[in-house]
Amino acid sequence: MAVGPLARLALLTALVAAATLALRVPMPATEGYINLGDALIIAGALLGGVRAGVLAGGVGSALADLLGGYSHWAPFTLVIKGLEGALIGWLGHRPWAQGRWLLLGVISAAGMAWMVMGYLAVEFVLYGPGPALLSLWGNIVQGGASLVCGVPLAAALRRRLKTS
Repeated sequence: MAVGPLARLALLTALVAAATLALRVPMPATEGYINLGDALIIAGALLGGVRAGVLAGGVGSALADLLGGYSHWAPFTLVIKGLEGALIGWLGHRPWAQGRWLLLGVISAAGMAWMVMGYLAVEFVLYGPGPALLSLWGNIVQGGASLVCGVPLAAALRRRLKTS
């Protein structure tokens, strides 16, 4: 039985939310948390393009904030993670990037840099420079761990999808 594009997008959105909620390391300075949801955003955007990146990244991550007790972060997360997914999906689907996994890793790193800078800017406005700089390292760790998990996951899924 074939699964349609809308069902795949809904599943990816739910997976982003689940991955975000499954492992949360609190960052008390800004009332945020470190998670691995970005790994699924990377994989989804590299495989599914801009639409998958924007919707699964933004909606899935914001949904996790709402369900996980961080509703004050949901609007910011919707925008930051949605644009992260859009950037990775758009650049990752350029003809010059197809199948070049090292380049796709660099593209994904650009998405993680956007995420880190987006949260830094919001935290700077909401909490001031001290707490924002304290949480910067957590966001960098989150982005790095998500790169290490997300790009190989996308590569493995791409190979699996080609053989099935």
